[in-house]
Amino acid sequence: MYSEEEIIAGCQMEKASFQEKLYQLYSRRMMAVCVRYTRSRFEAEDIFHEAFVKVFRNISAYNGGSFEGWVRRIFVNTAINHYHKNRKYQDQLDYSSVEESVPADDDIISTISGQELLALINQLPEGYRLIFNLYVVEGFNHREIAEMLNIAEGTSKSQLAKAKSHLKKMLQKLSISENAD
Repeated sequence: MYSEEEIIAGCQMEKASFQEKLYQLYSRRMMAVCVRYTRSRFEAEDIFHEAFVKVFRNISAYNGGSFEGWVRRIFVNTAINHYHKNRKYQDQLDYSSVEESVPADDDIISTISGQELLALINQLPEGYRLIFNLYVVEGFNHREIAEMLNIAEGTSKSQLAKAKSHLKKMLQKLSISENAD
């Protein structure tokens, strides 16, 4: 069993066996990142492979700190780049009509699994899902998100509010249908 430092050093020397170990170490967690930013498994796999190539190509630039954080940043940036490249092909719908005032019901969240919650997040409209993931899951602030996506900081804030409102509605529908069973 090699340490993370030994695996990184082996990858920096472009040794395939160490690249395979790095892939095994991070593939599940990084695929989960990719899936959160896409609508399909196919898209997620594209981002996943592209990002791993970037990790191996740029591993010599890694200079300490959290290696997983460094890898995750490459995956998130690759997903954002994918979003920018493909945005012009996606249907742009106006979701501003989504009601903002939905009563909160925290009990709903405690009744569903993490997998069910991820499925609901994946049903969010593209822009909402992207900002929700960056803010809530990855921990970026609105200023950072605005810079990454070339949008106004206020747009990031409003998209997050709309995403939360949309999720609450979906959770309420889920709760109603589960209680009806």
